[in-house]
Amino acid sequence: MKDLKVADYPLAETRPDQIRGTRGMALNDITLDAVMAGAVTMEDLQITPGALRDQAEVALDAGRPTLGLNFQRAAELVAVPQEVIMATYELLRPGRAKTRQELLDRADVLRFEYNAPMIADFILEAAQVYEKRGVFTYRF
Repeated sequence: MKDLKVADYPLAETRPDQIRGTRGMALNDITLDAVMAGAVTMEDLQITPGALRDQAEVALDAGRPTLGLNFQRAAELVAVPQEVIMATYELLRPGRAKTRQELLDRADVLRFEYNAPMIADFILEAAQVYEKRGVFTYRF
């Protein structure tokens, strides 16, 4: 934790030296000259788990715990392949998973293969709610 506060928002303006892309390039080093010289790649422009956790700190300081939690969960998803995210999204749509076990299995994949325990817990919670509401048997 960097002890970020609401006053640090937006981070891109108040702390551009601390925002870094996947390769470690600082946001304030991404200039037109650097782009034209070929020194900037897409990896330098992608969001990182650290940047999302920083945003979570600001949200928590602003009294927005749900937003902060969403940023923390998003930080876990950065390393998850897009096709896994989309398949999980589809599975979470009401009536798509036919059994509770399908969601439990997906939670295990996210927890153990992608180190995403908060997302796994979110899916476990969904499985409980879906079972209680009979969502596994009804397709919209």
